[in-house]
Amino acid sequence: MGPLQAVPHPEPDNTVTLGPKEAVLDTRGWGGYIVAAGSTTPTGAYEPLCGPETASLPSWLQSILQPAPKAAVAPSVAVVGQSRRYADVALATEARNVAAAQVGEREAALFRAARALGRFVAWGDLPRHVVEQALQEGGEAAGLSASECRSTLRSALNWSIAHNQRRRDAA
Repeated sequence: MGPLQAVPHPEPDNTVTLGPKEAVLDTRGWGGYIVAAGSTTPTGAYEPLCGPETASLPSWLQSILQPAPKAAVAPSVAVVGQSRRYADVALATEARNVAAAQVGEREAALFRAARALGRFVAWGDLPRHVVEQALQEGGEAAGLSASECRSTLRSALNWSIAHNQRRRDAA
């Protein structure tokens, strides 16, 4: 990466006070760019007036430059009953989606819904027979046969229950 290029701007240099009143630092050049040794301006290279001596960074300035600490985030834990309400809404939504599925998409919609809801069965938020009944009714309303629905539901729910034994937030 080459030297920084300062772009002219109609505003004057920006001088910033960062701490005690006697610590006025010129931190930005024209247009808000940081100007440091090695930068070029329309009038030439920016060079320090003194030798390559560096001063220690004052602790007050270091504290300003440090990123703010990230706030601790509590793990996502469901409030008692909240996961059951979520499961009930998910069940109603999935059953409605299955019932509205178009020809050529019906069995796939039923399969996806059963896979999605199987985790609530595994977690104890929904009884399996309730999920099976709601999705069976949705599948039949969409035009699938009772046997097609039962077969798809059995396969998808068995897989989902086996693969969702633990909640993610409890792991």
